[in-house]
Amino acid sequence: MTEPITLVKTIAAVLDKKKAEDIVAIKTEEVTIVSDYFVLASGASSTHTRALADDVEYEIKERLDLAPEHIEGRATGWILLDYGTVIVHVFDRESREYYNLERLWADAQQIDLSDVISPD
Repeated sequence: MTEPITLVKTIAAVLDKKKAEDIVAIKTEEVTIVSDYFVLASGASSTHTRALADDVEYEIKERLDLAPEHIEGRATGWILLDYGTVIVHVFDRESREYYNLERLWADAQQIDLSDVISPD
């Protein structure tokens, strides 16, 4: 079984490689029963957002042999990939700003991703 933090870092690396913007991971296990971690990222356009979600789904299946338990929002500005312990939120810029999950989950610990994503 893949450790959740390994999944988080692998997802972040995939998103970074595909030029996602504002990649953030937060540890949610102490503030919600929904998951252990959230990974959030933004795409530059709706096409980029869909491509990011597709790439995460493909790469995680290839690298870790994991498939999302559930996917929502393929036709919207907010795509969610649910890996059980890790939920990936891929937004277009407007949806990310509107829903502002970082503020909503401000009590959650932010995860350092500097070892897997390139500096801006």
